[in-house]
Amino acid sequence: MVLATNLGFPRIGLKRELKKAVEAYWKGEMSREDLMGVAKELRARHWRIQKQAGIGHIPSNDFSFYDQILDTIAMVGAVPKRHCEALSYNGGDVDLDLYFAMARGHQKDGVDVTAMEMTKWYDTNYHYIVPEFTKDTQFALSSNKVFEEYEEAKAHGVETRPVLQGPVSFLLLGKSYDDTHPLSLLDKLLPVYEQVLQKLAAAGATWVQFDEATLVTDLSDDAKQAFKKAYARLGQASNCKILLTTYFEALGDNLDLACDLPVAGLHVDLSRAPEQFDDVIAAVKSSDKVLSLGLVDGRNIWKSNLAKLLNHGQTALSELGSDRVFIGPSCSLLHTPVDLDEETKLDDELKNWLAFSKQKLNEIKLLADALNGNKDEGAFSDNAKAIDLRASSKRIHIDQVKSRVDALTEKDIQRTSKFNERIKLQKQHFGFPLLPTTTIGSFPQTQDIRQARAKFKRGELTREEYDQFLAQKTKEVMQWQDEIGIDVPVHGEFERNDMVEYFGEKLDGFAFTKNGWVQSYGSRCVKPPIIFGDVQRPEAMTVRWSKYAQEQTDKPVKGMLTGPVTILQWSFVRDDQPIEITCKQIGLAIRDEVKDLETAGIKIIQIDEPALREGLPLRRSDWDYYLKWAVDSFRISSSGIDDTSQIHT
Repeated sequence: MVLATNLGFPRIGLKRELKKAVEAYWKGEMSREDLMGVAKELRARHWRIQKQAGIGHIPSNDFSFYDQILDTIAMVGAVPKRHCEALSYNGGDVDLDLYFAMARGHQKDGVDVTAMEMTKWYDTNYHYIVPEFTKDTQFALSSNKVFEEYEEAKAHGVETRPVLQGPVSFLLLGKSYDDTHPLSLLDKLLPVYEQVLQKLAAAGATWVQFDEATLVTDLSDDAKQAFKKAYARLGQASNCKILLTTYFEALGDNLDLACDLPVAGLHVDLSRAPEQFDDVIAAVKSSDKVLSLGLVDGRNIWKSNLAKLLNHGQTALSELGSDRVFIGPSCSLLHTPVDLDEETKLDDELKNWLAFSKQKLNEIKLLADALNGNKDEGAFSDNAKAIDLRASSKRIHIDQVKSRVDALTEKDIQRTSKFNERIKLQKQHFGFPLLPTTTIGSFPQTQDIRQARAKFKRGELTREEYDQFLAQKTKEVMQWQDEIGIDVPVHGEFERNDMVEYFGEKLDGFAFTKNGWVQSYGSRCVKPPIIFGDVQRPEAMTVRWSKYAQEQTDKPVKGMLTGPVTILQWSFVRDDQPIEITCKQIGLAIRDEVKDLETAGIKIIQIDEPALREGLPLRRSDWDYYLKWAVDSFRISSSGIDDTSQIHT
């Protein structure tokens, strides 16, 4: 029988219950027992949702108070030396306060220890805690979390598939703090994983999920040998079956490596990399491995085209047989909001195009049922109608926007004159000192600003009253910058809620959710905008406040904009056209704003692109293509103005 499976579920809760509880614990406003109670309730709720959806393999140990890699650090006892010394840790269980100290640092009761480094999780907007390694790093089983949560699920009547970060990826995702290569620590690490597998088997686990997403990246020969060594040992460690999971990209030249590893099953991402389907089928056909098909997109919020995905499933079924096919999401559902049913502000048409985590579980079950001969014709028909309506919607497709992108030429991505010529004119125009001073953006969103914004949203302040408040704040910050001698002041951005959301709210083609929260890192959650259609700017977005600020000073005020690549990367992006087309549409909208700022007398304009690098593909061979359209999109936004106007980024 084809099995419906899941790789991971969002842990923060529909209304960010985990975030609120964790932050209350940090502030001393919630006891450890109460925090544990919130966590248990969330886990039980999420297991129940998955069981009710008909998921056959439900994950456990996908829950985390902060981050799954930090959980692994705790599990294997890889506590940095400075945390051991500062918090008197000499081995044994890593308790909650030590765990949080590694994530956030600890400055209390005479202890001052810094946090561990944090960085992006592959090419997503999630961040993980980076393991720290030295030649002296030792490993020992130091957390029972994976066993406790497996038993906890059992007590709720749910048999789960425990999730572990694979040992090779764990090492490769870490950072060496001396001349030791992390992979040289593999022999010291593997005994802990063997012990974990043995204990899970003793507890009754039949399958264990090992996440090894580094298999979709460029691997050295040493890394490939590390995979062979690790799974040769782990495959013999217990009677548990290992599902090796990959995601975010195709296996590519690592396909044979992955297929040759002695594991019971292999999961591949067929949402981000559908082109690998035929090669994967051919590679596993002669083995007895289960193939887990990541058909439902785990990173975006669009409804799946079930008829199209069913074709993949039917091909796998005919080639491998029903007992060797799992259907699941492309990756953990960590990257999508919890439940679309709770969205009351989205209109019915747009809502009918979307699927959040709970709805994706239903899609997975519908596909598995259809492959098992129990196709829900009504559900498939409704799905097809929604897909067709979205494809033909005039709300999405705006001819003038498409024509504008089609008409772009090389001239549109270049300034009129070369830099060496422009900079001479700009120096004459501005008359700056040798080293002019400025800041790079917003001033603090203080409590009184947040309170005023909340009152305005609740209707307790009129538009006029709120604008008067913003004007006063802007005036104060302009006066202060004049007093301290800033050469290029900024207006403070007190009117803005977020560097992406603010612009999305003013552009056509964007929508916003009420509870569409996803975890960015730790307790930080974000609510990404949804780019559902062609993007254009109906009217000026920032000119009013930049112009007002300029009226408060004789110095040149710097206009502040968010760039097209960052707006794209920090949103849920439409999947019905190439992503670079959407980015260029945003670039044209920002270009219009740049021109309007210039016309209003703002001759220095900063366009922020903090997400430029995080969009890099996982494979270096794909970088050139990405960088071409990403840089072109930025240049579209920043060109077309006078030589005397200056762009910062």
